[in-house]
Amino acid sequence: MEVISNLLQPYKGIVSAAAGIATTAQFFSGAFVCNDIRKAGSAEKFPFLPFIGGTVFGVLGLQYGVILRDDTMIPVNLAGLALSIIYVCFFYNYTPNHLKGRVWAQMGIAGAFSAAVVAYAQWEDENLVETRFGLILTAVMVYMISAPLFDLGTIIRNQSVEGLPFPIIFSGTVVSFLWLLHGFIILNTIVVVQNLFFFTLSAIQLSLFAIYPSKPTDKAKKAQ
Repeated sequence: MEVISNLLQPYKGIVSAAAGIATTAQFFSGAFVCNDIRKAGSAEKFPFLPFIGGTVFGVLGLQYGVILRDDTMIPVNLAGLALSIIYVCFFYNYTPNHLKGRVWAQMGIAGAFSAAVVAYAQWEDENLVETRFGLILTAVMVYMISAPLFDLGTIIRNQSVEGLPFPIIFSGTVVSFLWLLHGFIILNTIVVVQNLFFFTLSAIQLSLFAIYPSKPTDKAKKAQ
């Protein structure tokens, strides 16, 4: 890893800036999904996880940036948290009344989990918190990024990627690659492992768009 880090050191400023800009741009990808919700007139058929998950990740990512004292991660995650809160409010506004109770429950769970993890970071030994908090953050990100693959059977059966948020997946692929480079530069094994895994998962999901159309084929519709 040190060899790669040495090769990338001359580009440290460029990579860090690109990672920050790309991540900030990724946060705006949720606006495209919000626009689809607006066009549909309801959020009933749209997953809530990308929005509430983004809020949780914003809180934990901001805390991790503070732990690492990383000047790139802190402002980026602060901006992401603010946008994620806006998206959650938008989603809730378009949620049918009979489903709002479920949304409140998910927000409650997410809020309690975030508060518990942040409280843990204040309590943990400062010599251990960087690694252990990083592992928790990795687990959260793994769940968020791999969640669309839970419906892989449905995607194959319908021969369609309908419902998959392409803007979020595409931007996630680019962002994870840039943070992978950043991890090599700062010689942080957790950041490297995290983003290598996330880049692979995002690339797999992105490849589905090259295999299947955005709408179910006539053959798939008849089989349903």
